[in-house]
Amino acid sequence: MAILKEGESGMPVIEVCRKHGISSPTYYAWKSKYAGATVSDLTRMRELEAENARLKRMYADLALENAAIKDVLSKTF
Repeated sequence: MAILKEGESGMPVIEVCRKHGISSPTYYAWKSKYAGATVSDLTRMRELEAENARLKRMYADLALENAAIKDVLSKTF
């Protein structure tokens, strides 16, 4: 957010990128993704991404367990 604010304040993008060691495409990718977002929006987005990752892991574990149970049941009968 601070990097984007520097660019919005009038500092040339090339100087902002050089100062923070990022490339121009990275700056513009961040700008398209986070333009107009507040710090609380970003915090909430990170929380949702973490929850989404946790749910994906849970689903993968359950799918693997389900496949193993089906495999065992198919061999028993």
